[in-house]
Amino acid sequence: MYQHTTNPALSNPALRSGAAYDVIVVGGRAAGAATAMLLARSGLDVLVLERGAYGADTLSTHAIMRGGVLQLSRWGVLDELVAAGTPPVKRTTFSYSDAQVVIDIKASPGVDALYAPRRTVLDPALVRAAADAGASIHHGTSVNRLLWRGDRVVGVHATTEDGRSVELFAPLVIGADGIRSTIARNVDAPFTRVGEHIAGSVYGYWSDVETNGFEWTFRPDACSGVIPTNNGQVCVFTVARPTRLGRGRVGVIEEVLAEGAPDVWERVRRGSAPKGARMWSGHVSYMRQSYGAGWALVGDAGYFKDPISAHGLTDAMRDAELLARAVVDGWNGGVSRDALADYQKTRDRISEDLFGITDRIASQQWDDAEISELLIRLSASTNAELELLNSFAAEPVS
Repeated sequence: MYQHTTNPALSNPALRSGAAYDVIVVGGRAAGAATAMLLARSGLDVLVLERGAYGADTLSTHAIMRGGVLQLSRWGVLDELVAAGTPPVKRTTFSYSDAQVVIDIKASPGVDALYAPRRTVLDPALVRAAADAGASIHHGTSVNRLLWRGDRVVGVHATTEDGRSVELFAPLVIGADGIRSTIARNVDAPFTRVGEHIAGSVYGYWSDVETNGFEWTFRPDACSGVIPTNNGQVCVFTVARPTRLGRGRVGVIEEVLAEGAPDVWERVRRGSAPKGARMWSGHVSYMRQSYGAGWALVGDAGYFKDPISAHGLTDAMRDAELLARAVVDGWNGGVSRDALADYQKTRDRISEDLFGITDRIASQQWDDAEISELLIRLSASTNAELELLNSFAAEPVS
């Protein structure tokens, strides 16, 4: 099994109450670490506070689409993921009704394959890149509340890994702390769009399963997928209404897979099954107001959609770059509110179609004709995102 290197934050001095930074990022996983890395590479003094342990696992769809791979390549992180044994994915197959659509991944600058790293590989790689850029990173540190001066956020109150309370200051606090974001709750960030449907998911890691890239199967209330990941394993998942999935277990995955994708099930059945599975009980999709006086949100803290589209990690890294560029472009001892407004406007514009498509797929109420149309639209909806990211390639944040 691949072992990530020693936590680069171990050499950081202890947090000191009253210390000031340019930016404090709350949350140090994909969105937060990427944002911190890009800001630090631009010369800002960045502090990252992550309540979890370094290298800890988390719920994830794993899959990174073309836009995300492009960014990881530009950022110099992709080689580390490949060295960790993350298998290249050269083909994606969509199955629905009696149809099967096979898409071969065509090589382009920075992208010769797709990847689906375990979060125990991806997150530490981004954290190390942020630390190498000069960001100060502290795991095991929980942010309890924000500090205010009038109606402006000016810092955070946090509890360190050794139990000390500290007050830390910055002209900008970024919440990258997930769907239950402390920062979003403290600023009372309103929802600007909310989905209508919730799907649940159960997944586990099988060994010795023959695969042919990403394989997605769409059946009403019996969606499933196979995602090659690290350590010779594949992530096998099923998606259905939460009432069907119950508490989630390996047997549920097997039952849904056998019903909705019998050909895939035959291959999975011959592999080595895990002892347990992980359950995602679902959450309504949303977009939040993601900026204000002294604060911003990125990743799931500001924008979340059902994981059935497997686009969450790609969105997280995309939005990290959008936000980092907005902060740097508008920086003058603090960040321009107009720059943050442009960040949200761009994020919402390129997310709007995919948000609606994903919410409809999550309903599990479509027929074969509609899912065919939805999948075509799903593919097309990523074009604007990829075009935008490609426009950044000549002038990466550095």
